[in-house]
Amino acid sequence: MRFAVDIPNIGTFGGQGNDFADPHFVAELAYEAEQSGWDGFFIWDHIGADWPVALTDPWLLLAAVALRTTSIKLGPMVTPLPRRRPWKLARETVTLDHLSRGRLILGVGIGGGSEYMCFNEVGDDRAHGAMLDEALAVLQGLWSGESFSYIGTHYQVTNAHFLPKPVQPQIPIWVAGIWPNKKPFRRAAQWNGTFPLERGLSFTQQMSPERIQEALSYVQAQHPGGIDSSTYDLVHWGITTGEDSAADRALVEAYQAVGVTWWLENFNNERGSIAEQRARIRKGPPRG
Repeated sequence: MRFAVDIPNIGTFGGQGNDFADPHFVAELAYEAEQSGWDGFFIWDHIGADWPVALTDPWLLLAAVALRTTSIKLGPMVTPLPRRRPWKLARETVTLDHLSRGRLILGVGIGGGSEYMCFNEVGDDRAHGAMLDEALAVLQGLWSGESFSYIGTHYQVTNAHFLPKPVQPQIPIWVAGIWPNKKPFRRAAQWNGTFPLERGLSFTQQMSPERIQEALSYVQAQHPGGIDSSTYDLVHWGITTGEDSAADRALVEAYQAVGVTWWLENFNNERGSIAEQRARIRKGPPRG
């Protein structure tokens, strides 16, 4: 199992720097995470709506992280593709993959309704799912480095030719979804990983190992020959204390036993002060 820090791109209410919306602070936090033994550093992708709080663009944060680190994986976790033009995202992802020398992982999903409807965009989940599928096909085509055309319901591309190609042969794509909705996990089976979430949980709660296993079993069932567990990732959004190493390891092992390959330590503005969360990052991952 590998371990990552996952933070919001949202500051604390009334914050004035030194929080998750401060690019300089986030870059330094990523450096400390790398020095403390974490394997990845991921950032939420929110644009905001009627939210009276500071937000920072996640792609600029990730660029700062890429320049401040040398080895950890990084990426948005997750970016709502229907909010973005896929050709613009293709440029951003390839640029970030080059900037980080091949360390990008792309987490994708459909996002939340308020961040669409506030700007008079369609807020329908079914439409967003269709847009996500088409956007992924467009991304893959533009990443190929070959001349590419595409005719879909939501996106059309005519003889586009995007260079350079990514550093990686394939930028890994992890698809997030709310379990037990089935469509996101049929989609996830086509890509490189699945990131199950559960509706109704607070930011300080996590899915049970049994529910995570249900989602993975469903994804595996979409392939008659099964999924290669050595290359396919099952991602969990979890919380450890950093205080009781034996309890933390026991918790992690329960998830590892059901197939989790990446543990994303869930940092957020409900977990404690920024100073407390920074101290938890410096303690390093709950590795056995």
